[in-house]
Amino acid sequence: MSQARLSNAQTRAVTELLRIAPVVDRLGRLFEKAGHELYLVGGSVRDALLGQLGHDLDLTTSARPDEIERLLRSFSRSVWTIGKAFGTIGCKVDEGGASWVIEVTTYRADAYEAESRKPIVEFGDTLEGDLIRRDFTVNAMAVSIPGKRFSDPYGGLRDLSEGVLRTPAPPEVSFSDDPLRMMRAARFTSSLGFRPAADVIAAMTAMADRISIVSAERVRDELSKLLLSDRPRAGLALLVLTGLADRVLPELPALRLERDEHHRHKDVFEHSLTVLEQAIDLERERFGEPDLVLRLAALLHDIGKPDTRRFEAGGKVTFHHHDVVGAKLARKRLTALRFPSEVVKDVATLVELHLRFHGYGDGQWTDSAVRRYVRDAGDQLPRLHILTRADCTTRNQAKAARLRAAYDDLEERIDVLAEQEELAAIRPDLDGQQIMAILGIGPGPQVGQAYRMLLEHRLEHGPASEDQARETLLAWWAARSS
Repeated sequence: MSQARLSNAQTRAVTELLRIAPVVDRLGRLFEKAGHELYLVGGSVRDALLGQLGHDLDLTTSARPDEIERLLRSFSRSVWTIGKAFGTIGCKVDEGGASWVIEVTTYRADAYEAESRKPIVEFGDTLEGDLIRRDFTVNAMAVSIPGKRFSDPYGGLRDLSEGVLRTPAPPEVSFSDDPLRMMRAARFTSSLGFRPAADVIAAMTAMADRISIVSAERVRDELSKLLLSDRPRAGLALLVLTGLADRVLPELPALRLERDEHHRHKDVFEHSLTVLEQAIDLERERFGEPDLVLRLAALLHDIGKPDTRRFEAGGKVTFHHHDVVGAKLARKRLTALRFPSEVVKDVATLVELHLRFHGYGDGQWTDSAVRRYVRDAGDQLPRLHILTRADCTTRNQAKAARLRAAYDDLEERIDVLAEQEELAAIRPDLDGQQIMAILGIGPGPQVGQAYRMLLEHRLEHGPASEDQARETLLAWWAARSS
């Protein structure tokens, strides 16, 4: 363990604690006067040691929930009790030019029953008993408020310095108490850049089945946090290594297709992780912030390949229609994980369209092809641009440069046509009311058929005047009638 790294962590912690001292010290004195202990705890202490403490503060106390609520109402005008059944009361305080969100929780001693999806809430009486029930040692440190006494009974500071994830209790006990902690280990592997200890990996592998008692919503939230971290690859690889992915996202480990000397093709699993990383790099340039839909689409874009793989003569491997199959699989899995319907729809759209660019080959795109590309992508076009570019993982530099140049040209074509034709809102040059008036018909399937014909004409030939559209409609109607 590096003494220099420890000293740096302690220096950062002192700086952060001094920054938050005015608000937490006032709260600490309030609890102290009422005869209760109060500690800054968990992720707040960890982040203070890393120099990353934000404005959301977690504290734990010997006070019971009713007493916490009473004290916080004398401290803040904005108090919420949504987590009171679990011992947590929250409040918001504006002080020192900043807004602080503070959550105070009674010492806990939770556990899951063998088949339960929800923890049994038991309140504890000691700080040490609360800390040993926490997920990892780096989250099992505390600082007394207002006294600033550091408490680290399970070696969290050492593990923070060494970049190791360990559990305060034996990992089998910790993961049995709350199986979601196994997924949290994967998230911290990515978000903190830590490596899980060998006994943590062994317990995750042996206990992977226990994740099934956790609700889909909690699994979804943990998976989302992992994907939104700066470096999700390591955490996703850990989920696959331990077998957890087989239970929560089986399409991911299924991408590890067997390869042999006769049927060579890319490692689809590693390719998908690389696409995700490249999409994140492009996302930072274009969006400036993490985008869950894009990252889900990048991770899942090839999940249709295992079901569509075919071996052909000469050792060639094909995956025909894996885009369409993958979109259906993505829709089914994300729905099962209780993702919002809009997220499900957008990810499925991107998966289905991720090959569209390659379908036009290396030739010059027609205006019609550009219009159809934009229309089919709809509001997902910015994400599709990133996904398509990220999907190039070839080591052939000449081929990669050729693909980049081709997509640069496509984006330029889209911009030019967008200025001329309002591509984002492509619709027929006549609406339903105009169609009925010109043809002298009422509502019915014929109107829809005419509308679709005019839309196809618009996509193929570009915008037309009302008179031109009228002539096209009448010619279609005459040919149809005859």
